[in-house]
Order: sequence, then C-alpha cells, then structure tokens
Amino acid sequence: MTASRDLPPCTTPFYPNIYVKSQLCTKAQSPPKDTTLIHKVAIVTGANTGLGLESSRQLLSYNLPHLIIAVRSVAKGEAAAATLRKEYPMATIEVWQLDMSSYDSIRAFVRRTESQLSRLDIVILNAGLQNPHFGVDPSTGHEETVQVNYLSTVLLSILLLPVLKNKVPAGTPGRLSIVNSGTALFASFPHRKFSPLLPSYDDPKNFDWTEQYSASKLLGHMFMWKLADYVSADDVVVNLVDPGFTKGTQLQRGVSGVVSLFMSLAKVATARTVRDGASTYLDATVVKGKESHGCFLMDWQIRPFAAVLYTPEGKQAIERLWDETMTELKFADVQGILRSMNRA
Repeated sequence: MTASRDLPPCTTPFYPNIYVKSQLCTKAQSPPKDTTLIHKVAIVTGANTGLGLESSRQLLSYNLPHLIIAVRSVAKGEAAAATLRKEYPMATIEVWQLDMSSYDSIRAFVRRTESQLSRLDIVILNAGLQNPHFGVDPSTGHEETVQVNYLSTVLLSILLLPVLKNKVPAGTPGRLSIVNSGTALFASFPHRKFSPLLPSYDDPKNFDWTEQYSASKLLGHMFMWKLADYVSADDVVVNLVDPGFTKGTQLQRGVSGVVSLFMSLAKVATARTVRDGASTYLDATVVKGKESHGCFLMDWQIRPFAAVLYTPEGKQAIERLWDETMTELKFADVQGILRSMNRA
C-alpha cells in the first residue's frame, strides 16, 4: 500500500465536503474478532476520560494484560483506572503521572518506562489541547497549544522510540500512534511566511484561535513526513491517527459562548460515538501493519497529508520546521536518538 507522502494530495475544493463524507458516510471498523493482545503492554496518554479512556477499555477487551494510564492528574487517573479494574479484574492497570506541558515531566516519564517496564508494545499519544485564548507555557515560553500538541508530543515520541524498539519481542515492531486531526487538512498556514517558524506562534499578534489547533496538527503532519526517514518500520511503526469529531470528549472544554453552542449542536448532528472514535486508535496500533508507517490515518484508511506539504513552499517549511524542532529539543539529544534509530 502507498504511504501518505506518496499519495496525490487531496483536491476536494471545500473542506465541509470532506467532513460530511467522513462523519456521516463512513462506517466504523473494528479489529477482527480473533484479535488478541495477550502478553502485551500498552500506554495511553490522556486516558482518564473520553477517547483515551474508551481506547483503553477497547485494548483491555482484546485481552491486554497490562495497561498504563498516563495522566496529568493522578487522582483523576485512579478514578478512571478503578472503573476499568472492575470491568477487567485480571488486568494490571497502572496510573503514571505525565504533564505534557513540562519537558521535565516527559523525560521523567520516559525514564520510568526504561527502568520499570520489561516490555512495551503499544503507545497511543492521545493527550491534546485546544485553547481558544492565547496563553504561554511558563516553563518553555511557547504558546500552549503548539507546546502540548506539537513540541511536547514530538519530544515524547522521539524519547519513546528506543524504548519501543528494545522492549518488544524480536522480529516484532513496537507501535506508536500519535493522535492528529482532519482539521490539519484545512489549516491555512499563514505562518509559512515566517522564518524562523516556531517563534511566530509565540507572538500574540499572530494568534488566531480559529487556526491554532489545526495549525498544531499540521505541524504534526510536517514532522511525520520527515520522521519516517529516520525510523524503520521493522523497529517501530509510527503513524498519525484522526479519530474524527467525537462525542464525549473534553477537547473543547475551554470554548464558551456562541462557539460552544455551535459545537454542541454539531456534535449532536454529526459527531461519532466515542466508541467509534476510539476504534480508530486500535485500527492504527493493532490492525494496520508496517504499511501505515509514517502515514496519516483518517476514516480507518491511509490518507495523504495536508495538501500544502506537497508544494515547493510546503517542503521548504518542512525542512525549516524540522531544523527548528531539533534545535528546540537539543537538550534531550533528540538528534542522537534518531541517529541511533537509523543505524542498521
């Protein structure tokens, strides 16, 4: 099967056409009935509610014996874990603290996976942020949405690559799925004109709340375009997955007023159930194979990246973003990690 970056870009002229087809005309797909995750270990971030919690439940339903819920609030995580433990009393369900706005927390979390886990097969990076107001992360100085959805997610992804490579049975790749969004397909990306690129998102004069979330997901497309060159699908299969617009999530919890009302009505009319949305995560990590490496998955299928990435201007922006990201995360030796993954 052809990888995302080798597919022709989408030429549908009007994003609502894509949205309606995706939300109302696409049938959810579940793993084959004989699927089993026996002996495997999985991590799901942001798993105390919504899609993270439901995907955790679905993983356990396929006999997953060991699940780690990674959450910012341990108390909320324990409440979610208590519910899952009642449903799956034979499984080991742990709650680990992870604050995606903190580089120190991310590094501590990864060190814990290195020291406390003898095996790790599946990681679903579900935690994300949609903030309608400009805010700066005090520990990094970056705008919060880009910090959590892009920079912190990239750091966690890269740090987990050698863990996933080294803690799976020989001959079986680890699985890393990063939650993305179809909104990346209609990001206007006005920041492409800025050089450097990343600091432009930290300037409140450039902030557009209607663009920021989709832009943070577009940056994820750009990152994945390059990451596939550094990681072999024989070691870790990495992909992006769009769960679609889904009921029962807290992603829009910061939205209020007319926008909140509109989104609530849209959820009633068009949103997927949380069960269907979460099934996209299992499709990305359990059903899809090496053919999904470096790809964007939408509607349970491999899809092209955002169209701008295929243009000369887009490809220049990809290179610029990659270099800036490597510089930003230099303190964690991310380039050294990627070089080690690229060695035969």
